[in-house]
Amino acid sequence: MKRFTRREALIVAAAGAALAACGGNGGGNANGEISGDQVTLRFTWWGSDARHKRTQQVIDAFTKAHPNITIKGEFKDWNGYWDALATTVAANDAPDIIQMDELYLASYAERGALLDLKTADKHLTTTDFDAKALATGAIDGKQYAIPTGLAAYSFVVNTDLLDKYKVTVPDDATWSWDDLKTVADQVSKASGGKVTGTQSLGFDIGGVNIWARQHGAALYSPEGKVVIPPDLLASFWQYQVDLAKGGMAPQASVSVERAGAPLDQSGTATNASAFGSWWNSQLTSLAAASGQKLKLLKLPGEAQASSAGGYYKPSMFWSISSRSKQPAEAALFVDFLANSQEAADIMLTDRGVPANTKIRSALVPKLTDTDKAAAEYLDTIKVGESPRVTPNGASDVEQILKRHTEDVLFARKTPQDAATSFVKELQAAIDAA
Repeated sequence: MKRFTRREALIVAAAGAALAACGGNGGGNANGEISGDQVTLRFTWWGSDARHKRTQQVIDAFTKAHPNITIKGEFKDWNGYWDALATTVAANDAPDIIQMDELYLASYAERGALLDLKTADKHLTTTDFDAKALATGAIDGKQYAIPTGLAAYSFVVNTDLLDKYKVTVPDDATWSWDDLKTVADQVSKASGGKVTGTQSLGFDIGGVNIWARQHGAALYSPEGKVVIPPDLLASFWQYQVDLAKGGMAPQASVSVERAGAPLDQSGTATNASAFGSWWNSQLTSLAAASGQKLKLLKLPGEAQASSAGGYYKPSMFWSISSRSKQPAEAALFVDFLANSQEAADIMLTDRGVPANTKIRSALVPKLTDTDKAAAEYLDTIKVGESPRVTPNGASDVEQILKRHTEDVLFARKTPQDAATSFVKELQAAIDAA
């Protein structure tokens, strides 16, 4: 996941000041009647050229059914997107419909930039969304965003490698973190060190969330404070140290290099590691790069955990500007994006495995084998309540985590010292926001 630059963060802060000065919501009635006059909406998103083409097709389908509504697309790559969005919000000129990311949702919602979508329920329905999926876009009881798609943390196993080295695929209904060590050790030894049993963990926040949740804890409190016990976080890092020291995972320099490289250079994608922790939605890209048979497994430790570690992660969101002059029409378009089979047939899994359960079921037969496996994975796992939305100020959490993981793997800090430092630094970032 990419992050705000310092400049972007400053622009968002300026946007907050501008919104506060203007009194927050200055838009129209979100549950008002749909206008019969000509209406123009602005819609912004980030993504590849392929996404732009698909999105324009969706826009065309909507405007064909609603000829009095014109939608102007404003699309950019990730690096320019947040800068542009923050600038327009600060100038009270935000697009009506906004593609939003979980890391930055609180930054905009808590400054009054986003509409509570519950106020638009006459035009935007969420009946086909799981409550836990909707919770990913809610803050303090207000629905600021609707997830476009969902992902869940998983382990990816290269079954070709396990067959080659005559290692049995573990039973993912019962396996533990100790079982992962055992099977990883078997692969490493059977390959003579040519393949490591597993990739290192600790380079994305999903692993920390899972570890905390399986132990009955959480990274953040509902109020947005950092509450993960340092001892628990230290045990997570000690597990990574044990994997590397035992030859079950790569040495520090290799793990750090791969963590900073594109997905297609990872241990899983290059067939250099038999197991790896990934979001289920990444399976197709991994399989394409690997060229071998990859399979999604449920998380280790779930059978032994005091509470479910698994949870839904939104791939991205749809939001509406609180200052939109045409919020009813904007809500109607978001309803089309979120609930229309026609739109889903165009977008497929470009914005994640659909969060709408009805749409997802209808879409599965049309997907590739790996996308189908990713979609079906969501229906096979047990998930707990969604974690608290990333607090305002914590959008750099993965960069902070990576730096501390590197310190631990290179033995610059003990797991305990790193855990204490991580909690202190992350809380300071939140307090300063």
